[in-house]
This record gives sequence, C-alpha cells and structure tokens, in this order.
Amino acid sequence: MSSDADLDGTCRECPVVRTLEQIGSRWRMTVIRVLREGELRFNELKRAADANSQTLSRVLDDLEEKGYVRRRVEEESPVAVYYSLTQKGAELHAAFDEIHEWGLKWMDED
Repeated sequence: MSSDADLDGTCRECPVVRTLEQIGSRWRMTVIRVLREGELRFNELKRAADANSQTLSRVLDDLEEKGYVRRRVEEESPVAVYYSLTQKGAELHAAFDEIHEWGLKWMDED
C-alpha cells in the first residue's frame, strides 16, 4: 500500500491533475471558452465572460503567462488590445467538448 506522500507525488505527475491546476478555475475556463469564437478586445471579452475588469485582467495575465492566450496591441489612436487563443489554448477545444457532453449527461442528475 502506498503512503500519502507517494499518492501526492503520483497525483502531481498526473496530466489531468496538472492541466486542471493550470486551467481549472471558473474564470480561466470561461475565458478559454469565450475565446474559442476568435479574437476579442478586452471589453468585448469582459461582456462575453460577464467578468469584472480586475478579475479578467488577472486571469488574462495568468493565461498569457502559461501560454494559452496571446495578447496583441495595436498602436492606433486609441490603443486597442486584442486577445486570442494560442495553439496550446485552441487545442483544449476537444477536451472542453468532452466535458460539455459529460455535463449534459450527468449534471442534471443532481
């Protein structure tokens, strides 16, 4: 039988656990889901995600740092900031679709 320390080490190495540690918050998943539709400006993303500016800014910075979201600045007047998914972020579509199907099947039971 394995000890708690062994179990903790095994869980930390699990790809599912590691992925959910990076994208598993409500706001991170919401932003990734909204950006599936394509590039959006900050305020468009804010409205679509129904998030406040502070939360959205923090989540976008985090997702950009982890390589899921790309930030593009157009130096026009006024300055426009756009966000889109990187290839890494876009490749989560299949996983989100599977979770969606699972949710449709099982979440109504509660």
